[in-house]
Amino acid sequence: MIVTVQPTGISAADVLAVARGDARVELSPATVEAMAASRAIVDDIESSGRPVYGVSTGFGALANTSIAPQRRAELQHALIRSHAAGIGAPMPREVVRAMMLLRVRSLAMGRSGVRPVLAQGLVDLLNHEITPWVPEHGSLGASGDLAPLAHCAIVLLGEGWVLGKDGARMSAAEALHGAGLRPLDLAAKEGLALINGTDGMLGMLLLAIEDAAHLFAMADVTAALAIEAMLGSERPFLPELHSIRPHPGQAASAANIHRLLQDSAIMDSHRDDLAHAVQDAYSMRCAPQVAGAARDTLEFVSLVSSRELVSVVDNPVVLTDGRVESTGNFHGAPLGFAADYLAIAAAEVGAIAERRVDRLLDVTRSRNLPPFLSPDAGVNSGLMIAQYTAAGIVAENRRLASPASVDSLPTSGMQEDHVSMGWAATKKLRTVLDNLTSLLAVELLAGVRGLQLRSPLAPSPAGRAAVAAVEPFAGTPGPDLFLAPVLEQARAVVAGRALRGEIEAAVGPLS
Repeated sequence: MIVTVQPTGISAADVLAVARGDARVELSPATVEAMAASRAIVDDIESSGRPVYGVSTGFGALANTSIAPQRRAELQHALIRSHAAGIGAPMPREVVRAMMLLRVRSLAMGRSGVRPVLAQGLVDLLNHEITPWVPEHGSLGASGDLAPLAHCAIVLLGEGWVLGKDGARMSAAEALHGAGLRPLDLAAKEGLALINGTDGMLGMLLLAIEDAAHLFAMADVTAALAIEAMLGSERPFLPELHSIRPHPGQAASAANIHRLLQDSAIMDSHRDDLAHAVQDAYSMRCAPQVAGAARDTLEFVSLVSSRELVSVVDNPVVLTDGRVESTGNFHGAPLGFAADYLAIAAAEVGAIAERRVDRLLDVTRSRNLPPFLSPDAGVNSGLMIAQYTAAGIVAENRRLASPASVDSLPTSGMQEDHVSMGWAATKKLRTVLDNLTSLLAVELLAGVRGLQLRSPLAPSPAGRAAVAAVEPFAGTPGPDLFLAPVLEQARAVVAGRALRGEIEAAVGPLS
């Protein structure tokens, strides 16, 4: 696959294809033309001697410092070196690739005043699978992701570090030489254009959106398994009950769960039982209200990211009429708010899943399932400690759901006196979603154990698919197992697409 970068922007699918699918990248002729026209304006300004931020002046609190013409190229190189000041473990490869492609997108819009060779340099890194070493700490989401983007930009200069094939750090000069690439020399404005913008935040948010969409569908699957195993009712998920509270996400989640519970001998066994509870617990009955609200949150976040994909986030920007104007478009508040909102929603999807796990394991509430889903409880502890693990993860997600975007620390001599913390918000969102994967894995295992223990009653088609996916590595209820590898494999089932595909083949597409 080839992703062609146009001056009108790229799509979220393009970012995912490059970040996760290693698609190749190319610049369209229109992109090269737009960048060249923008650069001509900067060249005219530089020759005129007019003071313009980032072209003939210093940066941040040094914006009023005039830079002599013969030192302006030096200024751009010094900017990259000084701003590549991150520290900590390297960011994942997919995040860095997304960030680089989004910086290409920003330059390609023809408002940054840089030569096409600059965007082509980043394209060459992507196509040669050279991934800069970007430390996790350094961005405040203020003038965008300054430090992370500088760690990408310094590789273009033949300096800094890249991720080696084995994950170890190697010199950028060595990586460029091995790929037959030459370092770039920057011209006026180009260093600033490489690092000013929201590309790291947006890249992480786009990756998180794809993950969240899948996990929210899987949350409906694991909820249905738990409800079926606990002899719950499917009646709270009838469409007419959700049409009277018309939140689209709620209706979609309820429709999923209702469909997943059909054609089940387990459900049939108690449907007309007068002893059956009139109302199930909230963690069962209100699953669509929580997961559905999360889906609606995701829809809002997707809208924010789609706007950002067609936004000019550089500073200063070069307008087509020849003006160069300072902006605040690099500020990450829209992305920080969105990431914090989605983290809250995802944390609650995991929290309600853990409550269903606890109910499945409690002999007083599970409707005649054995304690901790062990047929020989006492000698064996079953899934007791798996629920402890889930509870600990829920507690961590609650801490991570505390918004980063309300925390601002002034920098740059009070020039940057309000920052977004959008990098922190999107980074912790990814952790929340990884934790949600683990929580759904515990519920998947517990739900399957419950269905197995209802034998000889046959579960729903969705339940049968889940049992078939889990049983090869988890076995059937019996003596205790070494649970850690079982949970790791359950995580892989939740994160993967195979089980969802089997279920959809049986019951139809899930929303």
